[in-house]
Amino acid sequence: MKDILYKLFDHRYLGRAEACRILRDIASGAYSPEQVASLITVFLMRSITVDELLGFREALLEMRVPVRLDDYRPIDIVGTGGDGKNTFNISTCACFVVAAAGYPVVKHGNYGATSVSGASNVMEQHGVRFTTDEALLRRSIEQTGIAYLHAPLFSPALRAVAPIRKSLAVRTFFNVLGPLVNPALPACQLLGVYNLPLLRLYSYVYQASGTQYAVVHSLDGYDEISLTSTFKVATAQNEKIYEPEVLGFARCREEELCGGETPEEAARLFDRVLDGTATAAQQDVVIANAAFAIQTVCPRKPLSDCIGEAREALVSGRAKDTLRRFVELNG
Repeated sequence: MKDILYKLFDHRYLGRAEACRILRDIASGAYSPEQVASLITVFLMRSITVDELLGFREALLEMRVPVRLDDYRPIDIVGTGGDGKNTFNISTCACFVVAAAGYPVVKHGNYGATSVSGASNVMEQHGVRFTTDEALLRRSIEQTGIAYLHAPLFSPALRAVAPIRKSLAVRTFFNVLGPLVNPALPACQLLGVYNLPLLRLYSYVYQASGTQYAVVHSLDGYDEISLTSTFKVATAQNEKIYEPEVLGFARCREEELCGGETPEEAARLFDRVLDGTATAAQQDVVIANAAFAIQTVCPRKPLSDCIGEAREALVSGRAKDTLRRFVELNG
């Protein structure tokens, strides 16, 4: 590790094969926590390259616990995290809305590393038991439209670095890597990123992997469609800038999207959104993200139709019912 660190400190880059080998070694416990923290720090001070990211991704996917759900052609909706905004679980709420609208979802998530509540925190608050049982995961998709994959169960390297990430409490290249290593390799993905360079980086990676994707970024720094500002959406076909008002949404204020101070508070807010008792801003931001996820699955569907489907799935109570059935099956 010493030679690797000196190389990185000298402003040189890792090759794809070298990055793959390093992450395998991290997973095997070959390096001390201090060495891993030093490695992580390098990528806080400069951007990760496409080859480095592809190498790290390759290692995690090689070591993953495999799960075959590709016949459902599911979508994953996820943010990189690390935007420092502490929003409520917008992506996870959107997953249940999309599933309720009839589109299979395989959500890959973890505990919050830089926010109060990650997807796994809110699932745990509802009594969900995490599993690698493929039969149960298939049953969950068939009966509820959604399956949940808790990242540390499927990626030993992520489990190995979890305490280090938590103690650092800042975004790391694992935030960048996490969305790319859903062990089910979903056909479609809506990904939120916290800056424009990442939007371009992920676009290159998705194009190389053949994933049907949309990468979104709110220009005031959110790793999701926050409706607090103009936002950008990049797909394999084009890049577009959107204004919330043009899509029929009122512009949100930052404080309206706060996720609270504890996982318990975040879970209560999550429930209020799906119950239909949250504020208009909280419901709208979930509808917007769900709508772009639907269009990712169905690129030729007009965005207005996607917004209508997402809104109907939420306000009709079908998203709430989807959550109820999901918790009953997975609890």
